[in-house]
Formats: sequence, structure tokens, C-alpha cells
Amino acid sequence: MNETLQNLQFSSNTLFLMLGAVMIFAMHAGFAFLEVGTVRQKNQVNALVKIITDWSASTVVYFLIGFPIAYGINFWMDAGSLSNLLGGKVVAGARGFDLVHCFFLTTFAACIPAIISGGIAERAKFWPQFIAGAILAGLCYPLFESVIWGRFTFFQDWLLAGTGAKFHDYAGSVVVHSMGGWLALPAIIILGQRIGRWSNGVSQGIPVSNIPFMALGSWILAIGWFGFNVMSAQDIAGISGLVAVNSLFAMVGGILFALLFSKNDPGFIHNGALAGLIAICSGSDVVHPFGAFFVGGIAAIIFIFGFQIETEKMKIDDVLGVWPLHGITGSWGGLATGIFGQKFFGGTGDVSFVAQVCGTVAAIILALSVGTVVYLALKNTVGIRLSREEEMQGADLSLHKVGAYPERDIRG
Repeated sequence: MNETLQNLQFSSNTLFLMLGAVMIFAMHAGFAFLEVGTVRQKNQVNALVKIITDWSASTVVYFLIGFPIAYGINFWMDAGSLSNLLGGKVVAGARGFDLVHCFFLTTFAACIPAIISGGIAERAKFWPQFIAGAILAGLCYPLFESVIWGRFTFFQDWLLAGTGAKFHDYAGSVVVHSMGGWLALPAIIILGQRIGRWSNGVSQGIPVSNIPFMALGSWILAIGWFGFNVMSAQDIAGISGLVAVNSLFAMVGGILFALLFSKNDPGFIHNGALAGLIAICSGSDVVHPFGAFFVGGIAAIIFIFGFQIETEKMKIDDVLGVWPLHGITGSWGGLATGIFGQKFFGGTGDVSFVAQVCGTVAAIILALSVGTVVYLALKNTVGIRLSREEEMQGADLSLHKVGAYPERDIRG
């Protein structure tokens, strides 16, 4: 009887994580369509190819390098042993839990190049960014993951001793999204502005190509996000309805605040949903649903005004606004956990604001440092920007030799 119950537990946990992995994998279609709808038509094919190839590279490097770094588990063994691997040990009936666990966490790691892709769209060379994405997903991200979620506990132990609580990031507002957004910032600045984005210092807005595609990307991401957050329990016994409802309230908070503060702008409204979901990842298991609503709403405001300041005041050509959307609102999510997780705001009280500040700032420092080193190295070796002629022609034809609408191109 005990063996049967144990096998049922192993099977349930493996299925639980596998469903979460598939839901988050589907989110990468959301990244793709969000970028496709935002870039110009001549760069839509490039957006689609980048996301799916970055996903593939991330899978390989995270399997071989990233997961072993973060959790001390590798897969250099025969298939029979792999099918029963649990916590790095062969356990009869384990149903290959570690393999599915790696699949699940691969979907997190692969978000890093997908986030960066939107910021550097329309003027980046393909292969240098492919290499950069593999380095960041397979090495940089797992190092920080290992410190917050994985086997290297010195930072969390230090915070616990000094503040009475560890840095809390339930589903990755900081570990995934803030890291991705702050890694993207050096890349965007080093790459430079798109041709024609500013003329004599005057902003020349470049319109999006397809609002329905952009909205579709937002919807796909929003739906998959419930796998991102809820399945972060990582076993079926830890599943929480609070996480699901908080994710929902943060999303709608982001939408409604964006509706008001953007004056009904469809781009900000659909990204407002994402801002709310990004911000609630960290504290989705410790805040009250009303707190989650305001965490998401404030995140949308941060994104709207952050994007406007970034582009119009700082003249940073961040095509999809990934720095304010993922970087800054992800950081807000880490800090918001330390605020709205307190009992005064209806939270569980199991968090420290000081610990949240320390963890959030650590992610920013690491991301800015690594992003600068990686992209400067690539710029000064193989180059990272398309030539003027290639950029004017568009990445689709110059890199992939086909446009998004080949039949139309032939007829034209």
C-alpha cells in the first residue's frame, strides 16, 4: 500500500510539473506574437525565428550546464536511470521527476533571451544574439537562480541571519523578469537607436505593425502565466488557490490602471496585463488578492510612465519596452512583496522588506554587469548590429531571405 501511494505521489508530481512546463512553453508563442505585432512588417519573420531558435538553444545549454549549476544534478547516465531520477538520485518509481523538473525550469531560463529579443528588435544581427542568449540562459541566469532558489545558500542564509527572513521570490518577478529586463538594458544601449527613430533629437514614432497580433501575444502570455505562477509550487501538494487568484487580480489591476492612465491606449492596456502578472510573481503566495490588485495596478503605471521616460526623455530605443516592463516592474514586484506581504496589508507577514530590497538590488547589479560585459565583448569581436542597408531592407529579407507575406512580395 505504501509503495502504491508513493508511486501515485511520484506520478502526480511529475504530471503536475509537466503540465506547468507545457503551459509556460506555450507562453513563448506569446513572446513571439507580442514582438511580431509590435515590430514593423519587414521584421516579423525575424521575430518568429528568434524566439523559437532561442528557445531551442536555451533548452540545450540549460540541460547541459544551467540546471547542473543551479541544483547540482546532471543527466550523464543511461535512460533507465534517468527515468527514475529524483533529487539527483535513482529512486524506483520516480517517473523521471528530475527530467521534467529541468523541463519546467528550462521554460523560465528561456524567458531571458525572449525578453531581450523584444528590446533589441529590428537592428540586431542574428548569430551574435543567438550566442548571447545561450550564454545568458545557460550560465548567467542559472548562477543567480542557484543563489536564490538552488543549492548555493550563502546569500539567503546571510539575509535570514540579518533580517529574519530570506529573499522571497515565489515565481520569479526578480529571478526571471527583473534579470531579463536589466540584462536587456545594456544590450539596447550598446546596440544603439534604430535608423530614423530620432531625427535631430526629435522623436519620430515608429508605428506597430499589427495590433491584433500584439493582443494575441498578450492573451497567450496571460493564460500561460497561471502555469508560471501556480505550478511554481513544483509539487501537487503545494498547489495554492491563493496564487491563482492573486495572479488574476494583479492582471486585471494592471489592465484597469492602464486603461485609466494610458487614456485607453491598446498597447499599454495589453502590456498592462503583463506588467501586473510580472509584478505579482514574487509575492503571489503571501499577499491578499486586494493587495495583488494594487501591486498589478502600480506595475502598469510604472510601465506606462517608465516607457515614456525611457523613450522620450532618455532616448533609449527599447522597441517593446522590455526594460520598464520586465526590469523595473519585476524589481517593483520584489519590493512590493516586502510591502503588501506584511500583515498590515492583509499578507501572511512572512517577509522582510529589507531582505526584498537586498535581493532585488543584487539582481540589478548582476544583470547590468553581465549584460554589459557580454554585449561589449560581442560588439568588439563579431559585431552585433546589422549594416545600414540590411536594417533598411529589414531583418526578414536580409537575414532570412523571405518576408512575412511571400505571395504578396512576389505579386508586388
